[in-house]
Amino acid sequence: MRIAVIGAGAMGSIYGGRLSLKNDVYLIDTSVKVVEQIEKEGLVLQENGEDVVYHPHAVTSSADMEPVDLVILFVKALFSRTALAGNQAIIGPNTYVMTLQNGSGHEDIIGEFVPLDHIIIGTTEDNGAVLGPGHVRRGGVGNTNVGMLTDDSTAFLPRLKEAFDSCGFRVRIHENIQQLIWDKLFTNVSLSAVTGILQVDMGYIAANEHAWFLTDRLVHEAAAVARGLGLQANDEEILAKVKKTSEMSPNGCTSIRVDLRDGRRTEVDTISGSVVRASKKCGVPAPTHEFVVEMIHAMEGRNQ
Repeated sequence: MRIAVIGAGAMGSIYGGRLSLKNDVYLIDTSVKVVEQIEKEGLVLQENGEDVVYHPHAVTSSADMEPVDLVILFVKALFSRTALAGNQAIIGPNTYVMTLQNGSGHEDIIGEFVPLDHIIIGTTEDNGAVLGPGHVRRGGVGNTNVGMLTDDSTAFLPRLKEAFDSCGFRVRIHENIQQLIWDKLFTNVSLSAVTGILQVDMGYIAANEHAWFLTDRLVHEAAAVARGLGLQANDEEILAKVKKTSEMSPNGCTSIRVDLRDGRRTEVDTISGSVVRASKKCGVPAPTHEFVVEMIHAMEGRNQ
């Protein structure tokens, strides 16, 4: 399979590197330093304590490339539209675009570039960390959960599963992928959003009654919106999971908190913002989430 991975960060490198074992893979990144390192020395993945070198192609521009079979989007969600707009040369009539990014609602942006029946959405249980240019540590390994928003009329997902599994991934195809995405989203739109606003560790949320009050309200609103979309959501089960996550990771630091702390823009629009957009679609109000989105955007502007 001919594959382009947009974004050579930790996750893009893990997927791009391993998929290059049996596929024609191009890593596309705006960092000249990263691209030159991969082209010169290969992509180094630290796996099980050992460095393994992979050899995907690496480029800063896809302008001269032919369309590929699959584009995997691994940039931060706030850069998705720019990334796809800058790589339209590789998107042909038969190209599928897949996102494993955090949050929900990515199909709204991807749908500007490919038809709905060529969009694959999902989640990954793999994780990793960048050690240096072209050098990434592969941490936990888990399932790659994927699905489509329409019928898979060309049976592309089984082809994708075969290609990925043969390179060491574990792909699970889901009939209702939105349910899985929202199950993961509930924690992000409550725990992650509140730790970002308060600039506290994850353990603070379960330990402080006022922080938990806000988290509780966010969960109830998100669960109601999910049910409005026809998904399943048990408020008490979600709250128990969020509280356990807080208690089990007392010193945990969420990405929204880190981004706000370091003066960067966050992915709030595809996390809490996705609940707001969904609430407008299904007519179930989510005023607390609207407040959270505006609050986080206001905090992003402090260093401008």
